[in-house]
Amino acid sequence: MDDLSIVIVGQAGQGIQTVEEFMVSILKITGYNVFATKEYMSRVRGGMNSTELRIGSGKKRVRAYIERIDLLIPLHKNAIEHVKHRISKLNTAILIDPDMIDTKNYTEYNCIEVPFTKIQKNIGLKFINMFAIGVLSGIFKIPKETVEFYLKIRFELKGESVLSKNYNALNKGYDVGEKVKYNVPEMEKNTNVANEILLDGSQTMGLGVIAGGCNFISAYPMSPSTGTLVFVAQHSKEFGIVVDQAEDEIAAINKAIGAWYAGARAIASTSGGGFALMTEGLSLAGMIESPLVIHLAQRPGPATGLPTRTAQADLNLALYAGHGEFHRIIFAPGSIEQLFLLVQKAFNIADKYQIPVFILTDQYLIDTSYNVSLDEMYIVGVDHAFVKTQSDYKRYAYTENGISPRGIPGLGSGFVRVDSDEHDEWGHITEDLRNTRAKMMDKRIHKKGNTIARLESPIPLTPFGSTEFDILIVCWGSSFLTVKEAVEDLNHPKLACVHFSQVYPLPKETTSLLEKANTILLIEGNSTGQFVKLLKLYANIEIPTSQLYLKSNGEPFSVEEVKKFISLHLKKRGKKD
Repeated sequence: MDDLSIVIVGQAGQGIQTVEEFMVSILKITGYNVFATKEYMSRVRGGMNSTELRIGSGKKRVRAYIERIDLLIPLHKNAIEHVKHRISKLNTAILIDPDMIDTKNYTEYNCIEVPFTKIQKNIGLKFINMFAIGVLSGIFKIPKETVEFYLKIRFELKGESVLSKNYNALNKGYDVGEKVKYNVPEMEKNTNVANEILLDGSQTMGLGVIAGGCNFISAYPMSPSTGTLVFVAQHSKEFGIVVDQAEDEIAAINKAIGAWYAGARAIASTSGGGFALMTEGLSLAGMIESPLVIHLAQRPGPATGLPTRTAQADLNLALYAGHGEFHRIIFAPGSIEQLFLLVQKAFNIADKYQIPVFILTDQYLIDTSYNVSLDEMYIVGVDHAFVKTQSDYKRYAYTENGISPRGIPGLGSGFVRVDSDEHDEWGHITEDLRNTRAKMMDKRIHKKGNTIARLESPIPLTPFGSTEFDILIVCWGSSFLTVKEAVEDLNHPKLACVHFSQVYPLPKETTSLLEKANTILLIEGNSTGQFVKLLKLYANIEIPTSQLYLKSNGEPFSVEEVKKFISLHLKKRGKKD
């Protein structure tokens, strides 16, 4: 066995997230590959939340959610029932507290008694998460000095009293963990892993924003996008970034557009419901040909829907939002590494082509973390595309490729005029329908469209799996690493997968690549097949409903369910053969 899945379940307020953050850090330091993701209810206290810690050997990258639970730590009487559908009677070990959970209901399971309640009375409810960290550290035989060192780094600013109580809870847990009769599988460690960095989606989005040269972010807090705003705010002074928590999303997007006009590199960060308010501003950017980067972190709708769960249901929203016709580019990264790269690319492309560029993430990607090598995180560089103006400057000058020189007020002697009405080359309002309007539309749409259509996707559309595939799995966005692991596990000689990290415009090789497959299976996190329709409209690729795996209940895709879906079609293919 080269990986292990640990799931911790408890109420909001019990510090489950602290256990996750602490354990993935010290396990990585010890030399294990790590992965963590979480699911939580939309409440500050109560309810049932869980976090999955997946631990891989030093040779095995673990970067996808699995349903399997090898070791379960329930910290509430309702915890086991919350994840019962994932528990195996034969293979799941449960650290159960008989004073908290009636063991009579779970005699058919592999239960190991741990006195959480008794210890809790001595250390206090506030420190039960640190006790759990100690138990896990003891089970894994992680050197106590490693755990204590990390604890000191984490809590020393809170004072000696808090630090001492955390040490006490940790040590009590460690003593219990050492005695727990659970055999951790032998997994090889890797010292190189210890030197890698641990990132989650929010941090990576923020790092991409910083590396992309952004110096203005405007947002109204809305999960799951809020983490990006928080991360950038934490580092704003260090990197000279103006952070604006706007009064609403309408203000947020308009401030971002204004910042680009003034010469800044700006991003507006939001989620589906917030972006719904931004659509008029998006159209404004299209008319005045303003660069704009938008982070749209998806969650299930309609309306408030499931505000703390995941979805891929806002593709149509990003694709068709805004009145009138204007261009946009939509990226949908599938990994931490892709996210970092594409955010940087988004700023350069928006700057050069003077159009909105979307970064579509979702709750699963934003709240997922794993270790990465610095060699996998590429710095693109900042490419500014504005010009120093002259006295005869025309903001909307007709050009061969439809891209007018973009001036910045105060940089040069020219007057930089923009207008949300139709305008001439100088930026003056016009109602010259047959001449100026026709030329401006041609400039904005057709010439620029041809230019954008020729753009190479930052991440090539390259299948992985069999080079002689017969069945091709298509996915986009955050399902990438889950599908990738499923395909690698199946290891079928006629099976491959292709992931779209740029979903609009479609990479130019889309049609020719997909037509090579006899069967196309598509996986996406919505109920109507939004990407399926996009493929039909823009690539003339039609995929039957029977070959779609759509999911819209707010849960992420698991490796097991993707393998099951693919296996069914492999069996059908085998019968035909």
